[in-house]
Amino acid sequence: MELKSPRIMGILNVTPDSFSDGGQYLHPGAALRHAGLLLSQGADMIDIGGASSKPGAEHVSQADELNRIMPVLQLIKRHYPEAIVSIDTWRAEVARHALEAGADIINDITAGTAEPEIMHIVAQAKAPYLMMHMQGTPQNMQISPEYKDVSKEILEWLSIRIRIARESGILDVIADPGFGFGKTLVHNYTLVRDLKAFTGLGVPLAVGFSRKSMLTRLLQAEKEDVTEACTVLHYKALEAGALILRVHDVKPAVHAVQLYQYLQSLPA
Repeated sequence: MELKSPRIMGILNVTPDSFSDGGQYLHPGAALRHAGLLLSQGADMIDIGGASSKPGAEHVSQADELNRIMPVLQLIKRHYPEAIVSIDTWRAEVARHALEAGADIINDITAGTAEPEIMHIVAQAKAPYLMMHMQGTPQNMQISPEYKDVSKEILEWLSIRIRIARESGILDVIADPGFGFGKTLVHNYTLVRDLKAFTGLGVPLAVGFSRKSMLTRLLQAEKEDVTEACTVLHYKALEAGALILRVHDVKPAVHAVQLYQYLQSLPA
């Protein structure tokens, strides 16, 4: 996947317990309708998640994850055959089944540390691999995250994981610093400040701020009321070189991209 301009990844959680939209799209028909809405609003790709990764999330069996993901993936591919579909999973077998059913991208919050075989499966499918940094697991990541130098440590960690992905045969790697995954409020905003450094990894950069507690806690607002603030972070990420915005609210993200691209097109 060649990324030369910013793309919008619309979030579609088919879970009962995701932090923002849990339970809304459990039925495949509801999930299909929401995917259609995200695409109509300008999403370039849909990211389907079948197991919540919110802080303290309960463990989901592989069978349950597959039962949630596969019908939705098949429906989207049938009704929107041109749609680019990402699968948010750290499980090798879930990735294999999804890729065989037509998924285009694997989005792994563990960057292959949970099940290393996932990298070989992605490589065999010649699919892009979005790898994210997370300190700990969803069950414990927010208990007491610690870093001496958060940006430097995550840069070094991602660099190592990218090298391992390349050695596994993956051609298209995308990196995500993992906002909200094992980070305090200060860690998250330090990463925002230092985001441009992550383009030095030499791979496309993805970010996910949408409705997260790094916004709601700082602004003392409900997740439904931080869309404008999230758009500010999206614009800063675009200025820093991010190429994928992973979002619940597609229209504001599209507008941020349009404004950024227009300003970039003006003559000096």
